[in-house]
Amino acid sequence: MKMSDIPFGTTDWSRVPKTEHPGTTGVAHWRTQQFGEVRVRMVEYSPGYVADHWCEKGHILLCLEGELVTELSDGRLFTLKAGTSYQVADGVEPHRSRTKVGAKLFIVD
Repeated sequence: MKMSDIPFGTTDWSRVPKTEHPGTTGVAHWRTQQFGEVRVRMVEYSPGYVADHWCEKGHILLCLEGELVTELSDGRLFTLKAGTSYQVADGVEPHRSRTKVGAKLFIVD
C-alpha cells in the first residue's frame, strides 16, 4: 500500500455516516473514509454476526472491543480480542469473520 497525496487530517468517527451490511446472521455497521486508494473503516459487528462471503481483500485490522473469530479458507481459526490485530495481503488467503458477542474494529485496506 502506497499512501500519497493525503494531507494531514483528523476524523471524528461519530460524525461519519453508518452504512449497514447484513451478514448471513447479524449485521455490520461501517463508517468509511476514503483517502486516495486507501480505505479506512470503523466497523461494528452485532452479536451473532457471521460474514456472508469469503473476502480476498488485504487488510490491517485491529480489534478495539469484543471478540472476533476469523476463519481462513484452509480451516484455520484466529480469535482476536481487544488490542489484537491481523494483517493479510490482497488475494493471499481468503477469510471470513464471525462473532458471538459483537466486535468493534478499525480496518485499513
